[in-house]
Amino acid sequence: MYKNIYLQIFNDYSERIQTGELAPGTKLPSEHDITAEYETSRETVRKALNLLAQNGYIHKVRGKGSFVLDIGRMNFPVTGLISFKEMSEKLGRSTKTHVYEVKLIPASSELARQLQIAAGEPVWRVVRSREIKGERIILDKDYFLSSVVQTLDREIAGRSIYEYLEQGLQLKISYAKKEISVEEVTEEDSRLLDLHDYQHIVVVRNYVYLEDTTQFQYTESRHRLDKFQFVDFARRVHGED
Repeated sequence: MYKNIYLQIFNDYSERIQTGELAPGTKLPSEHDITAEYETSRETVRKALNLLAQNGYIHKVRGKGSFVLDIGRMNFPVTGLISFKEMSEKLGRSTKTHVYEVKLIPASSELARQLQIAAGEPVWRVVRSREIKGERIILDKDYFLSSVVQTLDREIAGRSIYEYLEQGLQLKISYAKKEISVEEVTEEDSRLLDLHDYQHIVVVRNYVYLEDTTQFQYTESRHRLDKFQFVDFARRVHGED
Protein backbone atom coordinates (compact mmCIF):
# COMPACT_ATOMS: atom_id res chain seq x y z
CA MET A 1 0.00 0.00 0.00
CA TYR A 2 1.29 3.45 -0.88
CA LYS A 3 2.07 5.66 2.07
CA ASN A 4 0.35 8.57 0.30
CA ILE A 5 -3.08 7.81 -1.16
CA TYR A 6 -2.75 10.58 -3.77
CA LEU A 7 0.35 8.83 -5.18
CA GLN A 8 -1.58 5.56 -5.34
CA ILE A 9 -4.34 7.28 -7.30
CA PHE A 10 -1.77 8.97 -9.57
CA ASN A 11 0.09 5.71 -10.26
CA ASP A 12 -3.11 3.70 -10.81
CA TYR A 13 -4.52 6.15 -13.34
CA SER A 14 -1.23 6.94 -15.09
CA GLU A 15 -0.65 3.21 -15.61
CA ARG A 16 -4.16 2.74 -17.04
CA ILE A 17 -3.55 5.63 -19.43
CA GLN A 18 -0.11 4.37 -20.48
CA THR A 19 -1.40 0.85 -21.18
CA GLY A 20 -4.31 2.19 -23.23
CA GLU A 21 -6.98 0.95 -20.83
CA LEU A 22 -8.11 4.58 -20.67
CA ALA A 23 -8.09 5.90 -24.24
CA PRO A 24 -7.51 9.55 -25.23
CA GLY A 25 -10.68 11.57 -24.72
CA THR A 26 -12.04 9.28 -22.00
CA LYS A 27 -13.67 11.13 -19.14
CA LEU A 28 -12.38 10.10 -15.71
CA PRO A 29 -14.78 9.28 -12.87
CA SER A 30 -15.92 12.32 -10.87
CA GLU A 31 -13.99 13.49 -7.83
CA HIS A 32 -16.86 12.19 -5.72
CA ASP A 33 -16.62 8.69 -7.27
CA ILE A 34 -12.82 8.52 -6.94
CA THR A 35 -13.10 9.69 -3.34
CA ALA A 36 -15.50 6.82 -2.62
CA GLU A 37 -13.39 4.27 -4.54
CA TYR A 38 -10.23 5.03 -2.56
CA GLU A 39 -11.98 5.89 0.71
CA THR A 40 -10.12 9.15 1.02
CA SER A 41 -10.81 12.88 1.03
CA ARG A 42 -11.73 15.05 -1.94
CA GLU A 43 -8.64 17.17 -1.25
CA THR A 44 -6.45 14.07 -1.74
CA VAL A 45 -8.22 13.22 -5.00
CA ARG A 46 -7.75 16.77 -6.28
CA LYS A 47 -4.05 16.56 -5.45
CA ALA A 48 -3.76 13.35 -7.50
CA LEU A 49 -5.70 14.81 -10.43
CA ASN A 50 -3.53 17.92 -10.40
CA LEU A 51 -0.44 15.70 -10.54
CA LEU A 52 -1.90 13.79 -13.50
CA ALA A 53 -2.59 17.10 -15.26
CA GLN A 54 0.90 18.45 -14.54
CA ASN A 55 2.46 15.32 -16.06
CA GLY A 56 0.40 15.53 -19.25
CA TYR A 57 -1.95 12.61 -18.64
CA ILE A 58 -5.25 14.50 -18.31
CA HIS A 59 -6.87 17.84 -19.06
CA LYS A 60 -9.21 19.31 -16.46
CA VAL A 61 -12.19 21.23 -17.85
CA ARG A 62 -14.00 23.47 -15.38
CA GLY A 63 -17.53 22.26 -14.82
CA LYS A 64 -17.11 19.18 -17.03
CA GLY A 65 -14.46 16.97 -15.42
CA SER A 66 -11.10 15.46 -16.33
CA PHE A 67 -10.31 13.96 -19.73
CA VAL A 68 -7.46 11.68 -20.85
CA LEU A 69 -4.90 13.30 -23.17
CA ASP A 70 -3.16 11.61 -26.09
CA ILE A 71 0.19 10.63 -24.60
CA GLY A 72 1.28 9.37 -28.02
CA ARG A 73 2.30 12.95 -28.69
CA MET A 74 5.89 13.79 -27.84
CA ASN A 75 6.72 16.82 -25.77
CA PHE A 76 8.97 19.24 -27.59
CA PRO A 77 10.27 22.12 -25.46
CA VAL A 78 9.54 25.65 -26.60
CA THR A 79 12.26 27.06 -24.38
CA GLY A 80 15.61 25.37 -24.03
CA LEU A 81 17.99 24.24 -26.76
CA ILE A 82 18.12 20.49 -27.36
CA SER A 83 19.42 18.40 -30.26
CA PHE A 84 17.38 15.62 -31.86
CA LYS A 85 19.85 13.05 -30.54
CA GLU A 86 19.36 14.34 -26.98
CA MET A 87 15.58 14.38 -27.44
CA SER A 88 15.66 10.82 -28.82
CA GLU A 89 17.50 9.56 -25.77
CA LYS A 90 14.88 11.15 -23.50
CA LEU A 91 11.99 9.74 -25.56
CA GLY A 92 13.30 6.19 -25.34
CA ARG A 93 11.79 5.39 -28.76
CA SER A 94 13.29 3.95 -31.93
CA THR A 95 14.54 6.82 -34.10
CA LYS A 96 16.43 7.28 -37.34
CA THR A 97 17.83 10.27 -39.24
CA HIS A 98 17.62 10.43 -43.05
CA VAL A 99 20.15 12.83 -44.59
CA TYR A 100 19.07 14.23 -47.97
CA GLU A 101 21.47 17.10 -48.49
CA VAL A 102 24.67 18.60 -47.08
CA LYS A 103 25.79 21.35 -49.42
CA LEU A 104 27.62 24.67 -49.38
CA ILE A 105 25.40 27.24 -51.12
CA PRO A 106 25.36 31.04 -51.66
CA ALA A 107 22.82 32.66 -49.34
CA SER A 108 19.69 33.89 -51.07
CA SER A 109 18.41 37.32 -50.10
CA GLU A 110 15.79 35.75 -47.82
CA LEU A 111 18.29 33.40 -46.18
CA ALA A 112 20.76 36.27 -45.78
CA ARG A 113 18.05 38.21 -43.97
CA GLN A 114 17.39 35.30 -41.60
CA LEU A 115 21.11 34.87 -40.86
CA GLN A 116 21.90 38.62 -40.84
CA ILE A 117 24.61 38.28 -43.47
CA ALA A 118 25.18 39.61 -47.00
CA ALA A 119 23.43 37.86 -49.87
CA GLY A 120 25.76 35.48 -51.69
CA GLU A 121 27.83 34.56 -48.62
CA PRO A 122 28.47 30.80 -48.45
CA VAL A 123 26.39 28.84 -45.94
CA TRP A 124 25.91 25.15 -45.26
CA ARG A 125 22.46 23.80 -46.11
CA VAL A 126 21.53 20.52 -44.36
CA VAL A 127 18.22 18.77 -45.02
CA ARG A 128 17.23 15.83 -42.82
CA SER A 129 14.04 13.99 -41.88
CA ARG A 130 13.58 12.40 -38.47
CA GLU A 131 11.93 9.01 -38.28
CA ILE A 132 10.29 7.97 -35.01
CA LYS A 133 8.73 4.52 -34.62
CA GLY A 134 8.85 3.92 -38.36
CA GLU A 135 7.37 7.24 -39.54
CA ARG A 136 9.17 10.31 -40.85
CA ILE A 137 7.46 13.08 -38.89
CA ILE A 138 10.04 15.92 -38.66
CA LEU A 139 11.79 17.72 -41.49
CA ASP A 140 14.81 19.79 -40.39
CA LYS A 141 16.32 22.34 -42.77
CA ASP A 142 19.47 23.78 -41.17
CA TYR A 143 21.69 26.60 -42.38
CA PHE A 144 25.11 27.29 -40.81
CA LEU A 145 27.58 30.10 -41.44
CA SER A 146 30.61 28.60 -43.19
CA SER A 147 32.74 31.25 -41.51
CA VAL A 148 31.94 29.52 -38.20
CA VAL A 149 31.44 25.92 -39.37
CA GLN A 150 34.14 25.39 -41.98
CA THR A 151 33.57 21.66 -42.54
CA LEU A 152 30.42 19.55 -42.56
CA ASP A 153 29.56 16.20 -44.15
CA ARG A 154 26.81 13.56 -44.32
CA GLU A 155 28.39 11.38 -41.64
CA ILE A 156 28.31 14.23 -39.12
CA ALA A 157 24.75 15.18 -40.17
CA GLY A 158 23.62 11.58 -39.69
CA ARG A 159 24.92 11.47 -36.13
CA SER A 160 24.66 14.79 -34.29
CA ILE A 161 25.76 18.16 -35.65
CA TYR A 162 25.61 19.75 -32.20
CA GLU A 163 27.86 17.05 -30.78
CA TYR A 164 30.36 17.83 -33.55
CA LEU A 165 30.08 21.60 -33.03
CA GLU A 166 30.49 21.48 -29.26
CA GLN A 167 32.94 18.60 -28.87
CA GLY A 168 34.77 18.72 -32.20
CA LEU A 169 34.88 22.45 -32.92
CA GLN A 170 34.62 23.53 -29.27
CA LEU A 171 31.91 26.07 -30.07
CA LYS A 172 30.01 27.62 -27.16
CA ILE A 173 26.34 27.46 -28.21
CA SER A 174 24.43 29.72 -25.87
CA TYR A 175 20.81 30.52 -26.73
CA ALA A 176 18.12 30.59 -29.40
CA LYS A 177 15.11 32.64 -30.45
CA LYS A 178 12.15 30.56 -31.63
CA GLU A 179 9.11 31.36 -33.74
CA ILE A 180 6.24 28.86 -34.07
CA SER A 181 3.55 28.88 -36.76
CA VAL A 182 1.13 26.53 -38.51
CA GLU A 183 1.53 26.60 -42.29
CA GLU A 184 0.31 24.78 -45.38
CA VAL A 185 2.21 21.64 -46.36
CA THR A 186 4.70 22.13 -49.22
CA GLU A 187 5.65 19.71 -51.99
CA GLU A 188 8.94 19.08 -50.18
CA ASP A 189 7.09 18.24 -46.95
CA SER A 190 4.89 15.74 -48.82
CA ARG A 191 7.89 14.16 -50.51
CA LEU A 192 10.13 13.79 -47.47
CA LEU A 193 7.62 13.15 -44.67
CA ASP A 194 4.88 10.61 -43.96
CA LEU A 195 2.07 13.15 -43.72
CA HIS A 196 -0.97 10.97 -44.56
CA ASP A 197 -3.82 13.42 -45.24
CA TYR A 198 -2.55 16.35 -43.19
CA GLN A 199 -2.63 19.63 -45.12
CA HIS A 200 -0.91 21.76 -42.48
CA ILE A 201 2.34 21.46 -40.57
CA VAL A 202 3.85 23.05 -37.45
CA VAL A 203 6.95 25.09 -38.30
CA VAL A 204 9.49 26.07 -35.63
CA ARG A 205 12.05 28.62 -36.81
CA ASN A 206 15.20 28.70 -34.70
CA TYR A 207 17.78 31.49 -34.65
CA VAL A 208 20.75 30.10 -32.74
CA TYR A 209 23.57 32.15 -31.18
CA LEU A 210 27.02 31.52 -29.79
CA GLU A 211 28.19 32.71 -26.41
CA ASP A 212 29.63 35.87 -28.01
CA THR A 213 26.11 36.63 -29.42
CA THR A 214 27.06 35.67 -33.01
CA GLN A 215 24.11 34.14 -34.84
CA PHE A 216 25.59 31.17 -36.68
CA GLN A 217 22.52 29.02 -37.45
CA TYR A 218 19.02 29.34 -38.83
CA THR A 219 16.71 26.30 -38.81
CA GLU A 220 13.24 25.46 -40.04
CA SER A 221 11.99 22.43 -38.14
CA ARG A 222 8.74 21.15 -39.66
CA HIS A 223 6.56 18.83 -37.54
CA ARG A 224 3.56 16.65 -38.35
CA LEU A 225 0.58 18.08 -36.50
CA ASP A 226 -0.63 14.97 -34.68
CA LYS A 227 2.66 13.85 -33.16
CA PHE A 228 3.92 16.81 -31.17
CA GLN A 229 2.85 19.14 -28.46
CA PHE A 230 5.01 22.12 -27.64
CA VAL A 231 5.47 22.65 -23.92
CA ASP A 232 6.72 25.40 -21.69
CA PHE A 233 6.63 26.22 -18.00
CA ALA A 234 5.39 29.56 -16.80
CA ARG A 235 5.18 30.93 -13.30
CA ARG A 236 2.78 33.66 -12.24
CA VAL A 237 4.56 36.67 -10.73
CA HIS A 238 2.19 38.08 -8.14
CA GLY A 239 1.83 41.79 -7.61
CA GLU A 240 2.26 42.69 -11.31
CA ASP A 241 -0.41 43.70 -13.81
